Amino acid sequence: MELNEIYFYTVAILDWIPLLKEEKFKLIVLNSLIHLIEKKKIVVYGFVIMPNHIHIIWQSLEKNGKEMPYASFMKFTGHAFLEELRETNDPLLTRFKVTRNSRDHQFWQRNGLPIVMYNRKILEQKLDYIHFNPLQEHWKLVSYPNDYYFSSCSFYEQQDKRFSWLTHYMDAL
Repeated sequence: MELNEIYFYTVAILDWIPLLKEEKFKLIVLNSLIHLIEKKKIVVYGFVIMPNHIHIIWQSLEKNGKEMPYASFMKFTGHAFLEELRETNDPLLTRFKVTRNSRDHQFWQRNGLPIVMYNRKILEQKLDYIHFNPLQEHWKLVSYPNDYYFSSCSFYEQQDKRFSWLTHYMDAL
């Protein structure tokens, strides 16, 4: 991903394990995004946190030290997941054990999918996809898109102040 481009980014938990089903892991994802926004490294226009994957519409503004913000996001959330699973002695931790030189555990699949948002129409299509994702037949997380807390839907539809850290896409395109 390049700086100053808006992307629709999808990344899944390793082997599609539903780690993000629990609220505490969703909050790790949100807090990491908020931290990078506060450091003025990223802008987030939309998101949804599903049980085993996330979708984000975001833009990287500048590197976080020597690394791109998405790399910082992946690294921070992975470390926080590891710490939480170790602290609670959760047996789920064994499912993330890997044998690699650089790490003992891996939480995110290696190849997230970034798609450049070339225009407003494409971005709006992706934003609708994000907001309706929790209603899909195989998820059935809520009955109405605004009811799913871990999504930017209520920010757009109800001007939800809980997500004041988001930036409206109309301010960018």
